[in-house]
Amino acid sequence: MVLKNRKHLFNLFGSSIVILWLVLIGVLVRNVNSRGGSDNPNAIEGKISAIASPQRDWMEIYLKGQKVGYSMTQINPLGENYLIREEILLTLNLMGQPTSIYMVTRSVVDKRFFLRKFNFSMKSGVVSYKISGTVDDNVMQLEIGEGKAKRAEQLRLSDPPMIGAGLAPFFKGRHIEVGQSFKFPIFDPSTMALKELVVKVADRETLVIRRLEYSTFRLEAQMLGQPMTFWVDESGTVLKEKSVMGLTLIKSSAAMAPRDIEGGGGSDFYEMAAINVKGRLREPAKLIYLSLKVEGIAEEHFDTTILDKGRQRFRSGMIEVVQEKIPIMAGYTIPFEDRSGKMKLFLKPEFNIESDNEAITGKARDIAGNIRDPSFVARKMMTWVYKNVEKRPVISVPSALEVLKNRVGDCNEHAALLTALLRASGIPARVCVGIVYARGRFYYHAWTEGFLGRWISMDAALNQMPTDATHIKLVEGGLDRQVDILGLIGKLQLKVVDYRYD
Repeated sequence: MVLKNRKHLFNLFGSSIVILWLVLIGVLVRNVNSRGGSDNPNAIEGKISAIASPQRDWMEIYLKGQKVGYSMTQINPLGENYLIREEILLTLNLMGQPTSIYMVTRSVVDKRFFLRKFNFSMKSGVVSYKISGTVDDNVMQLEIGEGKAKRAEQLRLSDPPMIGAGLAPFFKGRHIEVGQSFKFPIFDPSTMALKELVVKVADRETLVIRRLEYSTFRLEAQMLGQPMTFWVDESGTVLKEKSVMGLTLIKSSAAMAPRDIEGGGGSDFYEMAAINVKGRLREPAKLIYLSLKVEGIAEEHFDTTILDKGRQRFRSGMIEVVQEKIPIMAGYTIPFEDRSGKMKLFLKPEFNIESDNEAITGKARDIAGNIRDPSFVARKMMTWVYKNVEKRPVISVPSALEVLKNRVGDCNEHAALLTALLRASGIPARVCVGIVYARGRFYYHAWTEGFLGRWISMDAALNQMPTDATHIKLVEGGLDRQVDILGLIGKLQLKVVDYRYD
């Protein structure tokens, strides 16, 4: 069964890495709040010209030189506000399967492009995701899902957010000069994260697109540890963007942008994001100890403390993983009594871990029955998810409730549903994202940890409890935390130093 599970793994690598990558698609024409060198986060320097008539911009999206999709952004004056509509279509090759992703964002912003309200939808195959929100005094009221499954959330933001194709109109109404810099806190509805983007006007440059020369400003940025470059002409129109993993956007037209998209037959996205390792591991599912030399981690963009917790040790560029032992006695019967309050975060529902939903709590009761031993119940729940969720790539924001409904997904969906079921039964649980070894490389992957007297890893996609020692945790938490992984893409370098089997 181990070999079979490892074969299945190639249909299980986390779609979260794709979703996080999508944050960088057109991010420079999305969400804007300028500080322009001022200490006041709401200060916008220079004269901004009002947009008096509807404007529409098209971009072609390329990955490693192959056209994989397009984006369209339209802005319309709406009284004292603007109405912005953005759509993105992508077709990616995910483990040999062509997968289309269609995203639409509609938003109302004021004349300074601060967000008033928005709705966002993402559809890929049978899976869809919807979220809408309104903003008042840095408090965002959200509605997630639709119909009877719709639920409300509240999100407090440190800065006034912006959304939609904000940067293009921002620069269209502004005189820029070489040497200027701007800071933008970026809110993305797919990850619910607010991250800072710093943009510098680096130089003047001649840009050639389809044999035509343009006089442009080259703008350089850093977001989530990844360099980004984009070019705008003297009118402020974005002509080209370039980002991580060979991602490039080029200005196009309504006639050309949707044509000749062949992303499903090109480079496999998961293989592109995979991490090469020096040294080979035989029968990795049986490993109980692994030592690796790690290079390429920039601590200013990634919190390395997670590498030195629980079953992991990180010292002087070396990481050691020791497969944990499940305690004979967990020290409690479910539900866990959180007298200290330390487990509150891991017992309550959260964004897309809907452990208080009737469907989730009902299924948790069905699986657990009258059993109160947390280790036994955790294994039953992991096995149930493993057997009942079809294993294939799904590009969406992983929601436990949607997974229970659709019974399909990759490792993210398995991890979300298992985490929700454990919490619903009274077992503290959390989602973990990191890397796992398969077929000579490390791939991004998601799993769950449950508190059974101590934190124990469990992988519902591979039916492992505890997980093998090649599961290396990089992040704990939801997509808002997982965006930190983007800073590692294309930079991690690994070398096998030592390993042991059971």
